[in-house]
Amino acid sequence: MKAAKIYGPKDIRIEEAELPSLEKGMVKVKVEYAGICGSDMHEYIAGTYPMRTQPVLGHEFAGTVIEVADGVSTIKVGDRVAVEPLMPCGKCDNCQRGFVNLCTQRQGYGYTVSGGFAQYAVVKQENVFLLPDNMSLQLGALVEPTAVAVHAVRQSQLKLGDTAAIFGAGPIGLLLIQAVKAAGASDIFVVEVSDERREKALELGATYAINPIEQDAVAFIKEMTNGGVNVAYDAAGVQATFTSGVNSVRPGGEFKVVSVWEKPVSFDPNTIVRTEAKISGSYAYIRLFPEVIRLLSRGMIDGNAVITSEIALDDIVEKGFELLTKDRSQCKILVNMNL
Repeated sequence: MKAAKIYGPKDIRIEEAELPSLEKGMVKVKVEYAGICGSDMHEYIAGTYPMRTQPVLGHEFAGTVIEVADGVSTIKVGDRVAVEPLMPCGKCDNCQRGFVNLCTQRQGYGYTVSGGFAQYAVVKQENVFLLPDNMSLQLGALVEPTAVAVHAVRQSQLKLGDTAAIFGAGPIGLLLIQAVKAAGASDIFVVEVSDERREKALELGATYAINPIEQDAVAFIKEMTNGGVNVAYDAAGVQATFTSGVNSVRPGGEFKVVSVWEKPVSFDPNTIVRTEAKISGSYAYIRLFPEVIRLLSRGMIDGNAVITSEIALDDIVEKGFELLTKDRSQCKILVNMNL
């Protein structure tokens, strides 16, 4: 089968790949759509992902089941499915305590097992989730990143009526806007340098969209909230957003780090000591696909709004990864395997 393989920074090649064997309890999926993720971009720019043991990329994907093995009882040929890439061991201490997203022995499709930037994928029955008839396969490919945003909001201390700030309005940032809105945020501040992304943020429910190059975002947020937001989320992963995010939180508030980082940041701990605010992380999600599928299929989160283009697998480097490095008007680019 044809697949996109990564060999190092700026080195993705479209090549033939061997399809994993269809073993008991597994299904074969004809991949229809797969999304380019921010973590894919970090790997493309900076180097190999720590847990990568095979080269076929892609962990945000959906498709149609074309074959099932013995032992499969919940999925049948013809089913339209989204694939959850996480493969926790279920046995380590973290898994036993319910933190399957933090599994110490974790594997994943697109990292340790052949992923979704390929014509076909072989996945475990428990990793596929049925899509309702009214939900497109394009939205099926959005389930994974939407789960990241929903998990971050559910893990945060945001309550109905609270104020929120989101730093960065890329795919995760735009999904976070909708997630905090659905959770009951009363005012939503978005900080983003791209004109197109700020406009999209307002369309999706942001109360204010701030250009930090032209305006002091922290000062504006503190003025409008009488001291800072209840929760701020970092979806950009750079020094400027970390510093601004920490300083935009009210005393007792929370700064939730959702993004992937290419380099460390400098930080003054007194920012937290003097406000009794907290900094917390959010990694992936914990068994959220059914809930997220309902949110997307019912329009409570508009996944289509973050999709900016569809490209062919053969064009994944030039019209996908390379374009995302230089065009901030782009957001979620989907690889359409039928092009």
